[in-house]
Amino acid sequence: MRKRAPVARIVDRHPDLTHADAYAIQEKVVARRLGRGGRMVGIKMGLTSRAKMQQVGVNEAIWGRLTSDMSVEEGGAVESDRFIHPRTEPEIAYLLGRDLAGDETPAAIAAAVEAAMPALEIIDSRYRGFKFGPADVIADNTSAAGFVVGAPFGRNIDLSNLGIVLEVDGRPVQTGSSAA
Repeated sequence: MRKRAPVARIVDRHPDLTHADAYAIQEKVVARRLGRGGRMVGIKMGLTSRAKMQQVGVNEAIWGRLTSDMSVEEGGAVESDRFIHPRTEPEIAYLLGRDLAGDETPAAIAAAVEAAMPALEIIDSRYRGFKFGPADVIADNTSAAGFVVGAPFGRNIDLSNLGIVLEVDGRPVQTGSSAA
């Protein structure tokens, strides 16, 4: 087991770090995971709400990579010693039936969705005090540390305002909504 310890923000040492630089660092970080046997299984989005973008000071969402070694089976246990200071966020995961070209319309993107599933994202910033700026979090693979994906929703479900309850040992500890 590797030692887990928080580190100083990258921009403290490299204040001119661009988002492009940060994505290049992220690619190298993920390459190490792949080198240890992980496989690419998806992409995660971050800072997707206008409120969160304004809070962090960006005008576009950011993204990170999900690897097979981050996956936790639904109902499975999560070993806390894998993380520095983990947090969870409810999400909606989308399975695409085809690759996207990158310049597609919202309607074409929606048509490419094969299934939508409830998901729980485990984030774990590697930075001291969970404090970071946009370039820091991009380099840190958007704090991606783990995820759980549930069974697909029905095809005709309205995803705009789904409720979610996070339970720990059968007790509700947090609620949320997809409308947030």
